[in-house]
Amino acid sequence: MHPVRKWFEQACRVPGGRLLFSRALGLYIPYTGTTGAEVMSITDGEAIVRLPDRRRVRNHLESLHAIALANVGEFSTGLAIIGAISGTGRMILRHLEVEYLRKARGEVTATGRAQLPGRPGRHEVVATSEVRDADGEVVTTVKATWVVEIE
Repeated sequence: MHPVRKWFEQACRVPGGRLLFSRALGLYIPYTGTTGAEVMSITDGEAIVRLPDRRRVRNHLESLHAIALANVGEFSTGLAIIGAISGTGRMILRHLEVEYLRKARGEVTATGRAQLPGRPGRHEVVATSEVRDADGEVVTTVKATWVVEIE
């Protein structure tokens, strides 16, 4: 199990642990930390991240900013890969495709999914994320290509 997933599971054992974990991860990943996203779950090949509606992630149209939506989608795909890694490994984003389907207002939730090859080595992994609003409508889809080194 990847160390980040272990830390998340340990944090979830204490009250407020998910929020503390999310803030600590936000310090490690500074730009993502500015959005105030909260990691809700990391499981085998899936991660769920909540992005609250705050002024700092809005645009001039009073909807969530396109880059904030792209960021939460990308963040959830990276965490999904971390959830799928059985041991240690490194990764870096290589390509990102984002499709905006409708304006996003209010809190959104991104569900990232990834499937890794079952062997060590360097691989290109395509992970996807659906960003949904409070009504369950998909507002944004993200397709992220990651270069993953599995040890």
